[in-house]
This record gives sequence, C-alpha cells and structure tokens, in this order.
Amino acid sequence: MISAESLAAELRSSGVSDVLSDGTTRAAYSSDASLYRVRPLVVARPRHADEVAAALAVCRREGVPLTSRGGGTSVAGNAVGTGLILDFSRHMNRVLSIDRDAQTATVEPGTIQTVLQQAVAPHGLRFGPDPSTFTRCTIGGMIGNNACGSRTLGYGRTSDNVKGLHVLTGTGESLQLGSAGEVTASPALSALQQVTRAGLATIRTELGQFGRQVSGYALEHLLPENRFDVTRMLVGTEGTLAVATRATVRLVSEPAHRVLVVLGYADIASAGDATPLVLKFDPTACEGIDSRIVEVVRERRGPDAVPPLPAGAAWLFVEVVGDDLDVTIARAQQVGRDCGAVDSLVVTDEGRTAQLWRIRADGAGLAGRSPAGLPAHAGWEDAAVPPAMLGNYLRDFGALMDEFDVTGLPYGHFGDGCMHVRIDWPLDKPGGDGIFRDFLVAASRLVAGYGGSLSGEHGDGRARSELLPLMYSPDAMKLFAAVKHVFDPDNILNPGVVVDPHPVDADLRIPAAPLLRRNLALAYHHDDGDFTQAVHRCTGVGKCRADNTATGGVMCPSYQATREEKDSTRGRARVLQEMIIGTDIDGGWRSPEVHDALDLCLSCKGCSSDCPTGVDMAAFKSEVLHQSYKGRIRPASHYSLGWLPRWAKIASHAPGLVNAAMRVPGIGPLALSSAGVDKRRTIPPFAKQTFRSWFKATENDRATTGDPVLLFVDSFTNYFTPEVGHATVQVLVRPTYPAVPRHPSAAHPCRTAPFRRSEFRPRHYRTMRPRCSRGSSSPR
Repeated sequence: MISAESLAAELRSSGVSDVLSDGTTRAAYSSDASLYRVRPLVVARPRHADEVAAALAVCRREGVPLTSRGGGTSVAGNAVGTGLILDFSRHMNRVLSIDRDAQTATVEPGTIQTVLQQAVAPHGLRFGPDPSTFTRCTIGGMIGNNACGSRTLGYGRTSDNVKGLHVLTGTGESLQLGSAGEVTASPALSALQQVTRAGLATIRTELGQFGRQVSGYALEHLLPENRFDVTRMLVGTEGTLAVATRATVRLVSEPAHRVLVVLGYADIASAGDATPLVLKFDPTACEGIDSRIVEVVRERRGPDAVPPLPAGAAWLFVEVVGDDLDVTIARAQQVGRDCGAVDSLVVTDEGRTAQLWRIRADGAGLAGRSPAGLPAHAGWEDAAVPPAMLGNYLRDFGALMDEFDVTGLPYGHFGDGCMHVRIDWPLDKPGGDGIFRDFLVAASRLVAGYGGSLSGEHGDGRARSELLPLMYSPDAMKLFAAVKHVFDPDNILNPGVVVDPHPVDADLRIPAAPLLRRNLALAYHHDDGDFTQAVHRCTGVGKCRADNTATGGVMCPSYQATREEKDSTRGRARVLQEMIIGTDIDGGWRSPEVHDALDLCLSCKGCSSDCPTGVDMAAFKSEVLHQSYKGRIRPASHYSLGWLPRWAKIASHAPGLVNAAMRVPGIGPLALSSAGVDKRRTIPPFAKQTFRSWFKATENDRATTGDPVLLFVDSFTNYFTPEVGHATVQVLVRPTYPAVPRHPSAAHPCRTAPFRRSEFRPRHYRTMRPRCSRGSSSPR
C-alpha cells in the first residue's frame, strides 16, 4: 500500500486541503467507541463535496480503503480503517436549509444532532431520532448506522426520517436520491433493480421482520410494494456502499406536553415481560434499567444524583405525550396502574425528568465498569428481539452470562426489544479473546433463535459482520454481496464490514496492551494499580467532544477551543493506549506524539467529574511528565511554574517593589524568557495583600458558630487575585453557610503544578481529617 506521506501529498495535490498524516492524529483516530484498534494511513477533513469526490478518486486510483467518520461514537468498529479516514465533523457540519412548510431540513453529514435540533426548534420542529450520544453524534453517522435512540416508538428510526441523499458510490458515481419511486437513470440503480428482482423471495421472508432488524442490508425497502426506495435502503449500510455528502431529513412537530411515568418491577426480565402491556398505550419511549446501573450513578455522583424511584429493582421509563396536560397525566397514571408494576411514579417536574433521562443517556459510559468492578466492554452491545419475547430473552441471556462467568449492566430500548450491555470479558488475560469469540457465537445463536437481530441500532461493523451467517441464510448473504458489488466492486468503502468481514476477534485493542504496574508515580487504586487499565477506562463514547456547558459540564475545554480530536479526552486516551502497545508509538513516555496530545491539557480535571467512565486525564498527564523527566533536568518553565508558590511567597513580602521592577523596560520580557515562558505574555501584578493576610486580619468580623466550611485557596487567588477569595467568603458567610474555618491557614493551598509529582504528606492528612466531619474518612 502507498505510504502515509505519499497518500497525503496526493490528496493535497488533488485539492483536499485539510489532510493530516502525523503520528499523533493517526493514533487518535485508531479507534472509535468500539473494542477495535486500526491505525489509519491518513485522516482528511473535507470542506465540501468536491473534496470528498477528489479523495474518493485518489483512493480508487491507489487502492486505498476509505472509511467515513462522524462523531466517532460507533461501538461496533464501523468508523475505523487501515486507509483514509474522512472526518466530516470538522468542516462539513452545517444546516444548509430548513423548509418549515415541508417540515424538512437539508444538512451536511458532519452536522451534530443537537445543532440540527437547535436550528429547527424555533420553528416548533425537531428531528425525531435521538440516540444517547445526541450531543456529539452526527447526522451522517446516524445515517450510516440507522441510529434510533430512546424515542423510536414515537418518531421511528433514522431510515424513517431521511427524505433524500446525495451520495458517491464506490465507483465514483454521483447519485441524487429522493423519495421512494423516484429512480433516475443510473448504471448502479439499474444493476440494483436486477439484483432485487432475483432475490424477491429471500428479501420478503428474511428482511424487515421487525422494527429493530438492523443487521445486514435493509433490502426490504427495494421491494416493489415499497417502491424501490434506495434512499431508505442506504441508511444503515455503514459507509460500505456509498459516501453521503448531503441529506434531507424529515422533521416532526414537538408535542405540547411530555409526561414521564416510571414503573418499578422485581427484576429486569419482569420489566421485559411488561413491555407489550406498555406498548398498548402508544408511548413515545419505553426505556429499561435496573438497580445495578442506578447504584453506579449513586456511587459515582452521590445519592442526590438519583431522584426518588418507585419500589422495585428494575424500572421502565415510559414517556407519553399529548396536547392537553391533564389528559396526558391521566394517561400516564393509567400506564402506572395497568402494566403490572409493583409501584409507579408519575414525574411532571422538568428538572427531575431531565435528571432521570440523564441516567439513561449516560448508560454506555456508566456501564464501563461491571457489577464485579471489572472493565466492561462493547461487543455484544445492542442485540434486539421482537418486544413480545424480550422477557424470556433476558432470562436466557442472563443464564448465558452466568455460563461464561461474566457480568454486565443491562439497559436499553425495551419498547423496541433492544438491549444494551457491556460485558467484563477477561480480554486482558491469556485466552480472553477466545472467550470473547465463543460468547459472541453463543449469543448470536441465542438471539437468532428468538427471531432477533444481532444489531438493533449500532450496525454490524467489525463486531458482528462475521456472525451474520448465524442469522441469515446463504441466499441472503449472497444478496448482500451482490449489492456490495453493485455499489463498490473494488471494495474501497469500509472493507471488512457486512460483506467479506474481518474476524470478530481481530484487531482487538485490549489484548494488545501489556499491563503497566511497576514504578508508577500514582497508585490507580480503582484500576488495580494498572496504568493500562486506567487509560482504557476511555470507551470512546465521546462526551468530551460535546459542548456540555449548558448542563453545567466543563469537559473538555481544550477540545472546545481547537476542535482537534487529539485535544479531546478520548483522543488523548487513544494516543496513550498506542504508547502502551508500543508498535506505532514506540518512544515510551517521552514519545513526541504523547507530549503533543497532552500539550494543551489544562489538568483541569473536568473529565474526572464529567466523563461517565471516570477518565482522569490530569492524573495521566502528571504520570507522563513525571516519567518523562524523572532523573532529568526539566525545562525552565517547570521550575518557574511548578514552584510558583515559593516564588510568589517571596514576592508577597514586597509586592510593590516586584511589580515596579517588572514594569522597567526589558525586565519583564527577560524574566519571562528566563522562566521559559513566551515573551509575548505579561506577568500578572502581585496583590498588595494576599488573601490569607486579609482573611486573618478580618477574622474577628466573622461568626465562629455554625458548620465550618473548609476553603482551599490556590496560589493564584492567594497572591494575584485575592478579590476572588473575598467574594467567595462573602457568599459563604451568608445565612445559608453560617461560618468559614477559623484557621484555614492550616490547610496548604492547592498548588497548580502539573509538572511535578504531587505527594500527599502525613501533615496534610492530619490537617484535613478533623475537618472532614462528613463523607469519606480519608482525604482523596
């Protein structure tokens, strides 16, 4: 195959302007949200359809595989490949037009789902499908996987909501596809009609048997009775038949009122049994969780993170909508009475409703640790059965997990018969990949026996394509291959998926990574002292790529500024994983690719609070820098900034003199240069009085009764901006908080020193323990 540098040069000369072939980027794109690890040759980020066509032409000419990628949230390995990755999320991310009367919108494939929702909301409209990754998944990715989400019962799958597509086939043919029955003159479409006519009996008896039959190609849309709807057929083909450059989607009106009713059951299988009863009420959503995932939320985010739930150990979240609020509430109450629940609760408060739905939306990340406390993985992520069979399927699936001695946290779209689960296969142990494979084969046979689908919304990808013959007949598999040959005869587009598949146990990321437990700076208690396991907490769900500020989130500020995958928490984790494996990034802790990825990490710990899998990139950066500079002379900035509390304390004895000196021409730039800091920066002036001095001087002005509050004051607040601390104290001494600590100076300030290994000394413990009257008995 052509080299990365040569491919990048050819792409640029062909008019593709944003092409990346550096090691950091290739490592960051080596995985999606799946178990698979495939390093691409090059990543390109097209700006318009002409660049997409140019990139495809280069790949056809050079025989390079091309994989389309949106938000990179695929859990089946649909968005990784060995050749060119086309990332549409960077530039081709616009809502092009909105037709309020026709209730449609035309978008580019990289448009984030929430961006589309925000654009159409002023018209009282919405795009129906809403997968849990709605804050970062793209419309193109949803089209690729035929994404569904929680409200499929009300709005349908993505394939039910796409009105038109502009695509390029693997041969380079451009197709403008509209509604069913609108067939333009096309070599590809003529050949597709011939394939369809030859397979009518197989299509009618095996495909389109229930709503969540996503595995394989949805050829039922090509039947004469369905008016040869190529647009809908292409939805869910995972980028293996064509590359979409534009889509027109159907919009729906927002209901006047939504009411959530939560139904409690003895166990998750009983909740599955009740699903057909719920469906009689035509809900827009019917989602299932059980106590295992609820306990994870309480443990990670505190007891207040879970609003009161009705009695039971498993729950259905059922949403009903209507134009009249009283009628809608009455309908929700009837659902609570008539669906066999042991208890029920109608929730009308919007805040509590959002809090409950957030538990469900974060399911994939929260399920990243199994009930046994082990890493849990995607792989058997979204199988579906007809809803009437869900309860029995869940019992048999639980027995299968017991047989293989594995555990997981099940949840899912119960109203559609689709169950999600991440499972703690021992992939980091010898023979673990064999257990993984054997389980997938057994699980595939189980779901096929129920007339179900290996995939209910995420597509087959690398995780299930090899298993399709356990679900479909040889004739159906031949049909899939014939359709692939029509659109992509040279197997350029996302090869190894659906047709001529890669083995399900090839290219697994976890088994390739050795344990890393010795001579570490930090303990990683929650990961068995293993840096490898800690880094692989990142499952790739991509919440770090979303703008979460509206809901109080803070992750990930550097990505929000640069929009570069390598600057996201996920991208950094992928680079660190590649460092541990050591085949492509082989410089260890001092690898330039690793330091490039971590360079803009602010060590703000936003990920440690916001990431549903508990990634702590600030800790990882501290580890990398400690290991990189252990026993070596560091850059000047490490000493100047790492020891900032020392220098600031000295300067605080004569702040006026120091500030005056810094204003002398030449002195400031010289000081910055000596400190290893860019001379274009300015040195902030030292405060005339530190916060601690002010606090001690005003101690008698504050009450000494009431519950104490321990206030940690960082070096910048103490020495440079004490007014921030003053304002904080003013808030804390209001009646809600009767007092602040009388002697906060006993607690050392939080030091902003990511470049130095921090040590928790016994004196810190002695200082904090008397003040930790609630919560953990030991400081963390």
